[in-house]
Amino acid sequence: MGSHTSNHPLMTATIELADDALLDVLQRSAFGYFREATNPVNGLVADRSRPNSPASIAVVGFALSVYPVAVERGWMSRADALECSLAALRFFRDSDQSGSAQATGYNGFYYHFLALDTGRRVWRSELSMIDTALLMAGALTASMYFSANTASEIELREIVDMLYRRIDWRWAQNGGATIIQGWKPECGFLQYGWEGYNEAIVLYVLALGSPTHPIDNTGYHAWTATYQWENLYGHEFLYAGPLFIHQFSHAWIDFRGIRDRFMREKCCDYFENSRRATEVQREYAWRNPNEFVGYDENSWGLTACDGPGDHVPQGDPRRFVGYAARGVPYGPDDGTLAGWAALASLPFAPDAALSAVRSMYRRYPEMRLAQRYASSFNPSLVSAGHEWVSKGQFGLDQGIVVMMIENYRTGFIWRLMRECPYIGRGLRQAGFRGGWLQRPRR
Repeated sequence: MGSHTSNHPLMTATIELADDALLDVLQRSAFGYFREATNPVNGLVADRSRPNSPASIAVVGFALSVYPVAVERGWMSRADALECSLAALRFFRDSDQSGSAQATGYNGFYYHFLALDTGRRVWRSELSMIDTALLMAGALTASMYFSANTASEIELREIVDMLYRRIDWRWAQNGGATIIQGWKPECGFLQYGWEGYNEAIVLYVLALGSPTHPIDNTGYHAWTATYQWENLYGHEFLYAGPLFIHQFSHAWIDFRGIRDRFMREKCCDYFENSRRATEVQREYAWRNPNEFVGYDENSWGLTACDGPGDHVPQGDPRRFVGYAARGVPYGPDDGTLAGWAALASLPFAPDAALSAVRSMYRRYPEMRLAQRYASSFNPSLVSAGHEWVSKGQFGLDQGIVVMMIENYRTGFIWRLMRECPYIGRGLRQAGFRGGWLQRPRR
């Protein structure tokens, strides 16, 4: 069985840091991913750290969001951040929107995965509505931050506005009420839409806030009608198994004290819901119904992450899966945890999250690669005395870590996006009321 303690001097020093200093180390290390994984020519960012990884449009959205954080933290200059942001935005502005199999996008949307050098579609990936929304959330973050009356910052804001206005959200409904998840030139719209609570709130907010091709708010209500409210371990909450669902839209939108119709009926809000979801994760890990190694109230994080998959020793009868959206309590669960998921829950449950971070660091030092979280680790699968650890990081993981640490510490991204007129309009169209939405914009 792998060791659950470490005498590694760097690890020991990190464990002993005060909370704020520890978050400094983790946040800056996560930002380093974007410095290393970005093509400076076109601003595209690799999906993951493994060699020959394509770009992910969602990861570009996270990059555009973390550059302002890096400027405020002193990790890069404003001019450097502006240059990186403009490289990406100019690429998308000028990209092939014909919808062909070798294009970059169609109707304002973009293919999920693009070649890092050419920006053309790879892996026969889908035109992704949610990943386009995450890209646009990042673009809008950049436009709110780079607000100076200079030629370059004016250009950036104009490009972002053009990209947002170009998206045909109504087309993405394919004549129905809700937004379809994807489209391919080979077969048209995919045969499934968004059902049940998931990361799509930011997608619907952007679709409702559009000044050119907005959807009707009946589409949002049709989606929320598929929600599943449950009572698990004594916590009543809007159910979604994987933890990232309770985090991603929150990276940009401050849901504290604002409620849509569904949440008004439940006397709750989405921020409180994410806190309860975090408690459900902790309780599940403590109960550990499948008796995996290492699970407890300070070792949790079932979410979308890499997994052992086929990398299991010959003769081992256990079933492990690869990249998958793991969740509680209904699974899938193969003993794989994502350490970064605790950091992404900092705004909702800071004491529990920090306790988990320190505990997992002390017990599983192998899960940190280059001072950065690996996608995941599995204490139940041990080889040569060490737990299985994913061989790299994903840009999504690193981006959410930077953003949620910052939202916990200063609320910086939330403050920026509260002033974004498209976000405010989209939330109001969805029926959100109360809290900061009631206050007049500056």
